[in-house]
Amino acid sequence: MERRAIRFSGRVQGVGFRVTTREVARGFAVTGWVRNEPDGAVRCEVQGEEAVCDRFVEALCARMARYVESQRTELIPIVPAERVFEIRR
Repeated sequence: MERRAIRFSGRVQGVGFRVTTREVARGFAVTGWVRNEPDGAVRCEVQGEEAVCDRFVEALCARMARYVESQRTELIPIVPAERVFEIRR
């Protein structure tokens, strides 16, 4: 089990990125959240088995590739009680 913080930069706000991220997450056994950042980026925290997180990120990037200029990922501490993947405001 792992948790990743992923920062997506580019034209990622105002294009349905958060809704798409939540939709993609529903197809995988992951929890976490996604939100817009004040600087125009999108932050996503995703938690699950390593291989499942890999597939989730691949699927998300395949759907939103035209909007993402860069992404940065770091491993962060697991949130034990988390049960869903949600959009945060």
